[in-house]
Amino acid sequence: MSYVFLAIAIVAEVIGTLTLNSTEEFTRLWPSLVVAVSYAIAFYFMTLAMRTIPIGVGYAVWSGVGVVLITVGGVIYYGQRLDLAAVVGISLITAGVLVINLLSHTAGHGA
Repeated sequence: MSYVFLAIAIVAEVIGTLTLNSTEEFTRLWPSLVVAVSYAIAFYFMTLAMRTIPIGVGYAVWSGVGVVLITVGGVIYYGQRLDLAAVVGISLITAGVLVINLLSHTAGHGA
């Protein structure tokens, strides 16, 4: 269940971050509420995930997957473009998350 909680935390954080532009510096009520509620959900579920996932691993997965999803969201929803360096960097972040989850004993389920 911990990785389900972590996934919920990641999705909530991504929603909150992608909504930040719509708040217009927190002058618009509904987008601002979406951001606040999303972040509250993200942090709550992150605390549940940390019951059994080591904090370093959990945070690495949360931030790594979050960076990738937010970048994809920026491309899709805001028309942002990535240069080669950005693509390489995001690929390295993704590789790091995969190494932790597939090979590390620290993650609690590696080889």
